[in-house]
Amino acid sequence: MTQAAIFTVAQLNAEVRQVLERGFGSIWLIGEISNFASPGSGHWYFTLKDQHAQIRAAMFRNANQRAKVRPQHGMQVLVWAKLTVYEPRGDYQLIVEHMEDAGAGLLQQRYEQLKHKLQSEGLFAEEHKQPLPAEIRRVGVITSPTGAAVRDILAVLKRRDPRVEVIIYPSAVQGQAAVNDLLFALQRAIARNEVDVLIMARGGGSLEDLWCFNDEQLAYAMHSCPLPLISAVGHEVDFTIADYVADVRAPTPSAAAELVSRDQRETLQRLQQLDHRLQQYWRRQRNFIQQSLQHWQHRLEQQHPQRRLQQHSQRIDELMGRANGAIVRNHKQAQQRLAYQRQRLQVLHPQRQLKPRQQQLSELQRRAGLAIQQTLKAWRQRQQNAAQNLHLVSPLQTIARGYAVVRSERGELIRSPEQLATDERFSIRVAEGEFSAIKAPAKTAE
Repeated sequence: MTQAAIFTVAQLNAEVRQVLERGFGSIWLIGEISNFASPGSGHWYFTLKDQHAQIRAAMFRNANQRAKVRPQHGMQVLVWAKLTVYEPRGDYQLIVEHMEDAGAGLLQQRYEQLKHKLQSEGLFAEEHKQPLPAEIRRVGVITSPTGAAVRDILAVLKRRDPRVEVIIYPSAVQGQAAVNDLLFALQRAIARNEVDVLIMARGGGSLEDLWCFNDEQLAYAMHSCPLPLISAVGHEVDFTIADYVADVRAPTPSAAAELVSRDQRETLQRLQQLDHRLQQYWRRQRNFIQQSLQHWQHRLEQQHPQRRLQQHSQRIDELMGRANGAIVRNHKQAQQRLAYQRQRLQVLHPQRQLKPRQQQLSELQRRAGLAIQQTLKAWRQRQQNAAQNLHLVSPLQTIARGYAVVRSERGELIRSPEQLATDERFSIRVAEGEFSAIKAPAKTAE
């Protein structure tokens, strides 16, 4: 017969604690607070109960400092806690890590559950989100026609781009009827298909105020919407299910209006930036050509053979051709970009500011073209002069003027008669050819 293990009380309590902590971990629990105590240590001790049972609980100071509510006798709370055993007394209890009012807590729990479900179904995936159109002429707004959200949107659009037309699809945005109103307004906007983009908007509020935007049916309807859809619900810190499902989330209704409009001043500023970049490009191209020509000119001056000179000349021509081609291509692309910006400005009617810029750009193009042509012409002339100078200092030219080159049979250059022995043969190179000679004995003075 196997002898059973014998535990001490401390060992038993430790074993029970491990079983509870491993088996349960952290759990959500709802109940009523009683016997609340807060000693000088700053920790909270209380009992959590319902109609049939109760359990002791502790919430230590580092956790209760983050709590949004302070426990009171009889308060219904929702807690996130770890089940454990207080070993010295053998009491099993809860160590509370998070506490909130049960009403708001249940809503938050429902919100998290729905969020997890829809996310697992792919409703939040980026690949399903539509981009906003490049040109937006008509904007649909699903919101209360008397709320602050629609006033903010209209004010921003009037200031930034008054050309944008706004169509309001009225709907309640709070209360029991809000979900059906939002669904009807969304279906109506889809059926009429008269806008480029939709904004679903509401001002800020509590979780309960914004709860209609956390509806599952509304989330599916937004996900299947064929029109680009912007969610602008609440303030920047508020996040609803609608924010995650929408193609674009704006932190506020005013921010949504800025997303669908283009500021006329921004367009003019972009044109000025393009003009500045074009001027910088011409300067870089001119410096590049000058540096390339200087580089190859230096190498030509350092190397004598005519064949190298011809090779480098051909290479310079090739580089110049490629540079000219690049200038033409980039110039054409710049003209195309400018033409596009001009077309945009014609729609916005900023003719008084565009005309001086066009004149400056034309003058810059003309001056840049003349400068490049003059620079190329000057460097070609310098290349021809360098070739002529190299030709003049050639050893063959020196021989042609009546000089001769004397070498021994070993190929050594002879500069003095003492380098040759008597009767030693050597060669003489003149302009018309080469012949051999023998050194005669030196004549003695009589």
